[in-house]
Amino acid sequence: MKQITDTLVMIRPVIFRMNEETAVNNYFQKSTSDLKATVNKKAQDEFDAFVDKLKAVGVNIIVIDDIASQDTPDSIFPNNWVSFHENGDVALYPMFAKNRRKERREDVFERIEAEGHLIRNFVDYTSAEMENVFLEGTGSLILDRENRKAYCALSPRADEDLVIEFCEDFEYTPIIFKAHQTHEGERLLIYHTNVMMCVAQEFAVICLDTIDDKKERKLVADSLTQDGKEIITISEEQMNNFAGNMLQVQGKEAKYTVMSQAAYNSLTDKQIQAIEKYSKILSSDLSTIETHGGGSARCMLAEVFIPKVD
Repeated sequence: MKQITDTLVMIRPVIFRMNEETAVNNYFQKSTSDLKATVNKKAQDEFDAFVDKLKAVGVNIIVIDDIASQDTPDSIFPNNWVSFHENGDVALYPMFAKNRRKERREDVFERIEAEGHLIRNFVDYTSAEMENVFLEGTGSLILDRENRKAYCALSPRADEDLVIEFCEDFEYTPIIFKAHQTHEGERLLIYHTNVMMCVAQEFAVICLDTIDDKKERKLVADSLTQDGKEIITISEEQMNNFAGNMLQVQGKEAKYTVMSQAAYNSLTDKQIQAIEKYSKILSSDLSTIETHGGGSARCMLAEVFIPKVD
């Protein structure tokens, strides 16, 4: 099994704004006095520049436009509602925010098939929404595809039973824990695992300080070490600058660890050197998207592992 891919789906925003439905438990989101049209235009500019940088290093980007009439302000983060797997399976996930459920679109799959990929089967977990049970894709699940492990920080958007069901269906071992961040003086659950950790082929970037339970912290660290991953730890302050929200991808001639400019700027020279031992770094300014959306580079990238038809 491959851990990284050279093909990504990205959804270009048309009405990006701060989503009031997700702000209830995404403590990374912040409101500003900017007009909605200004926010959307800035987000589009950041999106386009990011796509150009990825394409320039040979990453295959399938760009699909959001649909304005759907009123889906978070559509720019497709990795929460879908994941694509090497055996040809597509997983569809139950979403916490009602206005995010409209992001699931049939034409996304038609476009992927038009690009030559063979979708074999859909594994659909979305009926869990009726029971108010959620699991938000590779926001909730950090997949070590090579070692068949799924890391998950439980939260209102990541249900333990659903994690286990996913792992049974896709043959992963669940590594389940709780991760907290300090918000207004309280320790609160982090909404998505992918803001506090990234598992690349040879290393993992992780904010171990968010795992308050020492046994759980040891469980996660030991699991990564057993699989030969170099653990690059980040602080909670760095996590708040989206330093945990990275993704390693395959370019034409090298591997790249993709992150936002804010994430890169928060890293120490030692951390940068540790990452650059294994892959180049590609960073891009996503400040508007991060501020209003509460997500960053990794959230914008839905990896395509579906095989191509010969």
